[in-house]
Amino acid sequence: SKTHDIYVEWSTNEKVAAEVAIAGSLAGLRCMVSMKGVGVNVASEPFMAFTYMGARGGIVLVSADDVGMHSSHTEQDNRFFAREAYIPVFEPFDPREAKDMARDALILSEEWHQPVMLRTTTRIAHTSSDMELGEIPARNGKGTFQRLPERWVNLPQNARRMRKELIARMEHIAQAVNRLPYNRLEGNVAGKVAIIASGIAYGYVRDALSWLGISDAVALLKIGTPYPLPHKKVVDFIGRHDKVLIIEETDVVIESQIIDKSKVLGRFTGHIPLQGELIPNVIYGILAKFFGEEGVADLEVKADDELAKLVQDLGLPVRRPTLCAGCPERAAFWAIRRALPEAIYTSDIGCYTLGLNLGAVDTVIDMGAGITLASGFYQAYHQDKNDVPIVATMGDSTFYHSGTSSLINAVYNNTRFILVLLDNEITAMTGMQPTPGIGITADGTEGRKIPLEELVKGCGIKWLRNIDPYDVKEMISLLKEAHAYTKSEDGGIAVIIARRGCVIRYPEALEGQEIKVEITDDCDGCRYCIDHFECPALHFDEENERAEIDRKLCVDCGVCINVCAQKAIVPVDEEGQ
Repeated sequence: SKTHDIYVEWSTNEKVAAEVAIAGSLAGLRCMVSMKGVGVNVASEPFMAFTYMGARGGIVLVSADDVGMHSSHTEQDNRFFAREAYIPVFEPFDPREAKDMARDALILSEEWHQPVMLRTTTRIAHTSSDMELGEIPARNGKGTFQRLPERWVNLPQNARRMRKELIARMEHIAQAVNRLPYNRLEGNVAGKVAIIASGIAYGYVRDALSWLGISDAVALLKIGTPYPLPHKKVVDFIGRHDKVLIIEETDVVIESQIIDKSKVLGRFTGHIPLQGELIPNVIYGILAKFFGEEGVADLEVKADDELAKLVQDLGLPVRRPTLCAGCPERAAFWAIRRALPEAIYTSDIGCYTLGLNLGAVDTVIDMGAGITLASGFYQAYHQDKNDVPIVATMGDSTFYHSGTSSLINAVYNNTRFILVLLDNEITAMTGMQPTPGIGITADGTEGRKIPLEELVKGCGIKWLRNIDPYDVKEMISLLKEAHAYTKSEDGGIAVIIARRGCVIRYPEALEGQEIKVEITDDCDGCRYCIDHFECPALHFDEENERAEIDRKLCVDCGVCINVCAQKAIVPVDEEGQ
């Protein structure tokens, strides 16, 4: 942002982002680095080392944990990582508190000389609120690096000394959090039963107590810093009550820090579910059980899933996640499945994970693993002289993120498989961020392009081809050619770049190339196009027992012409209409 003299970038991956931000902190500037919960896994190594050194300029790691796994493959609670790395955690319960905590976390990071985590969750990230933002403060001086190798060079002899300093800092921080306004008492502080809650679960608990009209009968301790826990405040609170229920998402970060658990109920005692979001109806059931056991209130437990009931009452269709109508990746997966039906299909993280629905994805582990698993499968099968084809798929942004090291390793170790890079020229799944292949930076200015072809060749690839995946027949032919190369005497890894822009980001790319289609009376209602190609623009007319096209969703890509065995999907005869 040039307006406020703030530097912003989309980094190629989370480790890189963390290290750029750490450099800013070392130069005395305030920095913030944000990522999804699973991204913290990638950024963990630099932060584990940096916490020993201690922050100079304030630095905040924003971890967006996906409780309930709405779009992530783990439900990990990164407050545990923060404990391991000695990073204090702030956890807001609403957008206003998130704003306040972001400011205070930067300030306290400088005061405490320690990086701080701001941990959000799915519901916080999907919530909005009106608020006054106030003035954006001026940048805190110019970057100045102090040459202190005894602090910034993390050799073992330095790290042993710095660990003692780290422990001393954390002891100071553990005392300081007791005074923060984010940790506070509410309700009847002398009540028989009490609740300790954090994050959005606190908000749900507070609202539930108000709805039930029993706020005055229950003591509530809000925790805004789950690590380090405000131990003095927590111990005093537990000592005043007969039973205390701990409600937190997703794991036992608060509960595990309480030494005397004789009065404590939570996940360890089976009072809180071990997985999933603590949404309001779940919170209600938890409270009903707790209050019933303790004789506080007799509440009816609502077992119905309110969302499922709403969907049923409204007659809304329940659809699994699917690639968009006209997505070029659907065309690529269709071609892969047709060309090499007996292959092992390793894939990766991104929109194209949904190639699973087309039967062309067998494995997904983490970013970059599509290539490394293909390499591992080759080694496993090659030892037994097995000729099974292997096709790895990966998006362009994922390849920039972590595919290069995987591909270098595969080339170096003489593996053989087909790699299809699905280049839709954007980071589609997580918000349409630009990639290095586009050359547009986060603030919209022009950066230096890094063409995908040059990067692939730089990894040692000799066989490289480009294709428009909409040309399904040509792509099938190219895949067979690639397979032949992998089996030839002088062969190796064959790379196909299937390039066509995302139809959501680049709708203009189809202008002048539209192929409007219709379904003729030759359709026999076999549902093959719907069940196996599963374009959202194709649906089944139960009354007439045939496939139909939803014109509101169809983008006129024409790819589905290749799908129907009965040849019932054909271009519209414009002249005949």
